[in-house]
Amino acid sequence: MTTPTALDTGEARTRLHELTVIDVRTPGEYAAGHLPGALNIPLDRIQSALPDIRDAAHRHDVLVVCASGARSENACKILAENNITTTTLSGGTGAWADSGNELHRPQGSARTVWGMERQVRLTAGALVLLGLVLGALLHPAFQILSAGIAGGLVFSALTHTCGMAAILAKLPYNRPRALDLDRTLAELRSR
Repeated sequence: MTTPTALDTGEARTRLHELTVIDVRTPGEYAAGHLPGALNIPLDRIQSALPDIRDAAHRHDVLVVCASGARSENACKILAENNITTTTLSGGTGAWADSGNELHRPQGSARTVWGMERQVRLTAGALVLLGLVLGALLHPAFQILSAGIAGGLVFSALTHTCGMAAILAKLPYNRPRALDLDRTLAELRSR
């Protein structure tokens, strides 16, 4: 098994021309802005792309990116378990943009989808409020919903995973169309 490493934004910027960049965010997040030349293979589709990523890693170093670094670290672990050497971008696209680097946006992508972290915060907050309101108005047992969400958030922080994000990633606006993923994998094979 190989061990994933990380590049800071300065190192990534100087090496960008020699790297194959894979963005593991949802298609909506990718469309909102990504590193130049990055290919979108969402984290939940990494397993199906293993052969193509392995071939790409034989030709060029692979840099895996996401919004903040958590999903790319998970992707790097999955790839390392499959003997594919990759690197992650420390701080993700957020750090990239904060360092003054340009984010590319696909032509005609006027639709803006909230980042996954923002979607999780909205959903978790709404469910906590719902549990508290229903508990106050109908029956105190509804407060279990709020406690369950709070427990899930603690578990998420401790394990550096997020079940709610995995569920939200399955919503239609967060999913790649099969044709888009096939096109991305074909482009990955040609690099």
